[in-house]
Amino acid sequence: MCLAVPGKVVAIDDGADPLTGLIDFGGVRKQACLEYVPDVRVGEYVIVHVGFALQRLDEESALASLKLFEELGLLEEEFGDAWEQAAQEAGTAVAAEHQDSGSEAR
Repeated sequence: MCLAVPGKVVAIDDGADPLTGLIDFGGVRKQACLEYVPDVRVGEYVIVHVGFALQRLDEESALASLKLFEELGLLEEEFGDAWEQAAQEAGTAVAAEHQDSGSEAR
């Protein structure tokens, strides 16, 4: 499922073409195109859909939406497990099922 998810702008790359920024979605950070909201500032919230920030959103509405999405499991569905994703990006994915199963390579 593709959602339009609210996120907080934590950085803006003014030199990028197109204009991009780093958006925090409740702990998961992703780059997004800011061309549709060129006057957005760090600390403000935007709604992002398929990598494009479409509009600004007030903080109260953004946090309420993020809380609801999290309760419904939609953030994990959309972004995956943040810890596992970070481990994969670092090249240190953990095979938890092998640790818990008791099977070891000998």
